[in-house]
Amino acid sequence: MSNKNILDEYLARIDRLPSWGLSYALLWAIGFSYFITLYDAVGNIGAALPYIPFINASQASLVASLGLFGYIPGSLGLGYLADRIGRRPVLIITVLLTAIGSLGMALAVNFPMLAVFRFIEGAGIGGDLNLAMVYVSEFAPSSKRGKYANWIYLSGWIAVGVGATIAALLVTSFPSIGWRLAFGIAAIMAFAALVFRTRAPETVRFLVKKGRINEAESIVRIMEETSMKRAKVQSLPEPKIINYSYQTTNPFSILGKKVFAKRLVGLILFWFFIYFVQYTYSTLWDYYGKFIGYSGPMFNQFVLYTGFSALGDTLMAFLLLTFVERVDRRLLTQIGSLGWLVGTIVAAYFAIHFNLLGMTLTLAFILNAIGGGMSYLAGYLMSSESFPTAARSTGFAITDGLGHLGGAIGPLLLFPLVIAYGPINAWAIESFPVVIAAIILWFTVPRTVGVRLEEINEIHLTPPTSEGGIIKSEK
Repeated sequence: MSNKNILDEYLARIDRLPSWGLSYALLWAIGFSYFITLYDAVGNIGAALPYIPFINASQASLVASLGLFGYIPGSLGLGYLADRIGRRPVLIITVLLTAIGSLGMALAVNFPMLAVFRFIEGAGIGGDLNLAMVYVSEFAPSSKRGKYANWIYLSGWIAVGVGATIAALLVTSFPSIGWRLAFGIAAIMAFAALVFRTRAPETVRFLVKKGRINEAESIVRIMEETSMKRAKVQSLPEPKIINYSYQTTNPFSILGKKVFAKRLVGLILFWFFIYFVQYTYSTLWDYYGKFIGYSGPMFNQFVLYTGFSALGDTLMAFLLLTFVERVDRRLLTQIGSLGWLVGTIVAAYFAIHFNLLGMTLTLAFILNAIGGGMSYLAGYLMSSESFPTAARSTGFAITDGLGHLGGAIGPLLLFPLVIAYGPINAWAIESFPVVIAAIILWFTVPRTVGVRLEEINEIHLTPPTSEGGIIKSEK
């Protein structure tokens, strides 16, 4: 039996599992790492920047952007590397870079040092954001892929909410060293996550691709035994095997095909404009408060309220558990894009009128819960589901990596836009393109809910046959 046929059998065996087939400790370990990644990327930086004594507003914007510029080579380079050498070793590299970058930022004594380590941290985060989702999506049964991906997402969005709150409390309680503590906590957690990740297995798809059949068989057997114990069943249904026969294995030649190139373009545009507004908000909203006139105790209150509002992300992550497997990912991104538009405009209005309660509720329930909470999980899922195995990590890396250009550009434009057009119009300009980008997804990305990844990806690489390109058989 060829490796391709063996993989088809393994995928069918995994797809019939009633639950997650590996240890929940592994799932939570990846989730813990995701917690650290989003704590560092979003949770702490916005609160920390206004309290760093050796930078000004322009340098704060540049530090925010440098992390995003680091994302790009990190996501592209490490994503491609994961398709070449495996998911597991790159998962270790990404969290190591995050740990080194966070520690360097905590110990920084000047702007150049802070900037260099922010770039390193960004490279690690850029690789990690795409690879964690790819890793989980390759181990999960297709009918439960959204559910287990949401566990990872939930960990990250707890970090966004709780992390922003912790960072806000630290910097307002200890103005001189709180920002160092916020970065230092991330470094400690990242080194802990490094230990967890050394125990992660390689994915079955990659093992078979490299001819490591015995290892793949062992993992699939463990998954079957574990899942049956959890479901308290004595047997599993017969696997429904779909056989594919294709030759293309180079990630870039796969992604160059029209069907996948179209998906790339749609997702790149989506991520570009999501990050354009997200990182402008998450890194500079607190500095924006200082820019429009908040100071002293009032500014500390502004920072605290902003931090508390991020718990809206966490709330939505829990709510998504109830319906993520029933709603088209594209619809979730459309609703989320409107959350960004309405949330930034209304929050900016309340901010300039010094109505902190109105601002906080808007940020919590419209911008963070609807805008960030819905957009991100749906976007991550589509990016990890829309490309074949041989190009999955690379495809995600390209969409996410190039998308981060938006995150690098957005913060640089905010204050010039505020000066030129006023605070409300500035935020409208930052967030409106997200709505258009979400609409484009309806015409470029397929429906992926409950569908085996090969049925929307590898099928496009299978030579035509009288049966339509695939041979279905059941054992």
